[in-house]
Amino acid sequence: MTEVVSVKFSSRGKSYFFDPNGISPCSGDKLIVETSKGLDICECALPAHYVSDESIISPLRPVIRIATEADLKTAEENKLREKEAFDICKKKIAEHGLDMKLVGVECGFEGNKILFFFTSDGRVDFRDLVKDLASVFRTRIELRQIGVRDETKMLGGLGICGKPYCCSQFLTDFQPVSTKMAKTQSMSLNPSKISGSCGRLMCCLRYEQEAYEDLIKTIPKNGAFVQTTGGYGNVVQTNILRQKVKVRLDSEGEQEIRLFDADEVATVPGGRPKSGEPLPSVLNYVAKPKEEPKAEDDPWAAPALFAEDSENLSPTGENAANKRANTPREKPQKKNEGRRRQNTRTKPQPPKGEKLVAKPVAKVAAPAKDASGSGGKAAPSSKGNQNNHQAPRPKGENKQNPAKGKRRYYSKPKKKNPDNPS
Repeated sequence: MTEVVSVKFSSRGKSYFFDPNGISPCSGDKLIVETSKGLDICECALPAHYVSDESIISPLRPVIRIATEADLKTAEENKLREKEAFDICKKKIAEHGLDMKLVGVECGFEGNKILFFFTSDGRVDFRDLVKDLASVFRTRIELRQIGVRDETKMLGGLGICGKPYCCSQFLTDFQPVSTKMAKTQSMSLNPSKISGSCGRLMCCLRYEQEAYEDLIKTIPKNGAFVQTTGGYGNVVQTNILRQKVKVRLDSEGEQEIRLFDADEVATVPGGRPKSGEPLPSVLNYVAKPKEEPKAEDDPWAAPALFAEDSENLSPTGENAANKRANTPREKPQKKNEGRRRQNTRTKPQPPKGEKLVAKPVAKVAAPAKDASGSGGKAAPSSKGNQNNHQAPRPKGENKQNPAKGKRRYYSKPKKKNPDNPS
């Protein structure tokens, strides 16, 4: 493992590794580094980190210093020289009548070289142009021919998607793109729809190529003879992303076209069998259980119009109004209900397991006459005086409500007096 610093010489350029040389720059700092063509200014893309030895191209050149104010001022002056050199070179190209298009100009940090980028359909003899430019700028002149993709990367712009070009934003290397990728992704082969501003196939066709290649393996091709859950037929149309297949089923009457999932269709190897041969069964389909949709909150539900009572809120945040709606309401008491007299006279209930039996009522004996014949009542004994008056007992017991029957008084029968046999 080797410690390196990643730098970029332009915002849309490629990253290069340099030896930090004991310097700890931060991302975005301007650095002065040593290159094969002298000193140059660049921007730190990634601070010091470790990479494998195989990813380093030797020799690893060092970082000289972090750019000072004088270095930044020199870089601004070089930007002004680039604009001036672009206009001068454009006039010289027109004077020599060369079939070339000037794209950009870069001036070296030390001012010892100027690099011109151009595009052309073929080879161009620009030896006389180099001599004229060298006589004007009094420095080393270099002309470099680039492709149309590099031109678009340097100029920048907006693509058909409405966003800046991928090549001018984050792409460092151009990868090959073919029309086979457009066919795999079921795109129109119209050049105006699959080509970028550079006139080449769009770089974004390669982004989803691997995903399409994996999905194609699980879906039959158009025109294939297949077996479905509804019978045999031929594939009419496929939707790779949604994994849907349209099949024209075999039928004696009108043609029936149905839409199936990719797992409900299986390709019959060898195609449709000859007449008289049996149809092979190659579909092993197991129906998946349908998942019940989960109850979700209604986004169109009307909001609560009243503030919630903080005392009635549960710890889980339930609405107090909904909680009160779920609880049964108590019936309000009437105003005169409290004024009614309560019936406290209730019949005593027998113990559990026994029935209430009314006691027989005995007839009261006629009073005996005195020996004197006065007709007065006989004096009761002291024992009879204690039991003369008994507790009242209801008369005519009501079966539905025994407490509502009439009441009467009764007494126990007196013992026979042996002195008075009557």
